[in-house]
Amino acid sequence: MTDASSTLDPNHSVGPVQRRLFGGFVEHLGRHIYDGIFEPTHPEADEDGFRRDVIALVRELGVSTIRYPGGNFVSGFQWEDSVGPREDRPRRLDLAWHSTETNEVGLHEFADWLEKVGSELMLAVNLGTRGTREALELLEYANIPGGTALAERRIGNGRREPFGVKMWCLGNEMDGPWQVGHRSAEDYGKIAAQTAKAMRMVDADLELVVCGSSSAHMPTFGEWERTVLTHTYDDVDYISCHAYYEEKGGDLGSFLASAVDMDRFIESVVATADHVGAVRGSQKRIDIAFDEWNVWYQSRFENVDKIAGLDNWPVAPRLLEDVYSVADAVVFGSLMISLLNHADRVTSASLAQLVNVIGPIMTEPGGPAWRQTTFFPFSITSRLARGRALRLPVQAGTYPTERYGEVPLVDAAATHDDETGRAAVFLVNRSTTEELTVTVDVTRLGDLSVEESHLMADEDHYAKNTLEDPERVTTRRNESARVVDGRLTVALPPVSWTAVGLA
Repeated sequence: MTDASSTLDPNHSVGPVQRRLFGGFVEHLGRHIYDGIFEPTHPEADEDGFRRDVIALVRELGVSTIRYPGGNFVSGFQWEDSVGPREDRPRRLDLAWHSTETNEVGLHEFADWLEKVGSELMLAVNLGTRGTREALELLEYANIPGGTALAERRIGNGRREPFGVKMWCLGNEMDGPWQVGHRSAEDYGKIAAQTAKAMRMVDADLELVVCGSSSAHMPTFGEWERTVLTHTYDDVDYISCHAYYEEKGGDLGSFLASAVDMDRFIESVVATADHVGAVRGSQKRIDIAFDEWNVWYQSRFENVDKIAGLDNWPVAPRLLEDVYSVADAVVFGSLMISLLNHADRVTSASLAQLVNVIGPIMTEPGGPAWRQTTFFPFSITSRLARGRALRLPVQAGTYPTERYGEVPLVDAAATHDDETGRAAVFLVNRSTTEELTVTVDVTRLGDLSVEESHLMADEDHYAKNTLEDPERVTTRRNESARVVDGRLTVALPPVSWTAVGLA
């Protein structure tokens, strides 16, 4: 048995926990839209063709702002295709995923779905094959109340009230050679700045996200951020980060430490952004929109899933449908801990994605919808993490990893709501063999007791939920969690994620 300890102090604040930290991402990709959220022939379909069972699960998940419609998809997307009478909408080739897009679900339909799930719309504009003019036209269509050609077109298409989109992404992963319309940092920085300035001429209060690196391991990482922000610093509010993790070569120890890489990524981008601000003598602060993050087995996509062929452009193919294990969910929970521990600068984040495509929710056409293992850390953290993130440095041992060197055995984060007095503690045990007991001094938060606890662990670290056994893995109460004499004590099994709500 190994012990670890910490103290929770309300004076050691990271920053406020913004609800946008628990955002999602929906892309026109694979079965995300079609056969995922939208299946008109399904027994659970509502009057608009959306699956009620999926709506209920998305609401339970607790997602706030949802980024749409991509992703790589957006760099070849013509937004005009997605509005107006369905029978008049064109079918288009989607070069990003080698598929056919029917445009049956477009801007209006997706906004209606967001109202059903209680989430806010975050739009990405195409700066791959299009530019400033098209971004301005979409902004006019979406946000101007009336009296202009495009606003009246929206009204004619059945939406009198504007969509009122506040947060806009200036393209997607423009550093990636795979991106349609890929640009250098210099060229992208110029068009992003031009587009941002023009959009602010319409509405100075928009919140704009400029593309950062699509991975901390890109050869241009760091210099990309510096160059792009040199052009756009005065015109944007956020720079994006994207990160995906997977277990490689059976190296579970390194995989469990993935959040160490996320921490370094965030801190490097913050340092670069602050450097650009200092050089400019600016008092402005650029925040991070971590608008793509997840566990994703990209090696499987490269080796198995890719579609090719001039005469092979399927509609809603099965793409990127990773089935997640307990170990995946533990890493996922640790990534959420990283986001909380950087809540001072990461003020928006989008889990990529929501349904079927590397999603916490899976569906079968004509059949059930079910929760993947990753569903539970997100839904519970989204519900419990309120108020402010507090620093929770844990005194614990370390272990060696091949990819990240020596890393802590315990990963931890905490939140405290000054209004309600409630607190939450989130803990991960990265040891593959040893149970750890963590003791946290909570006396400085008042007289607290355990209100609820949740544990994700299994003797089989690779247990999964499937169509055949959709409830094989769930969370259970961590019976060890208790507060005695102002000290929270909780036992953490090997390869586990725990959340404790205190009241």
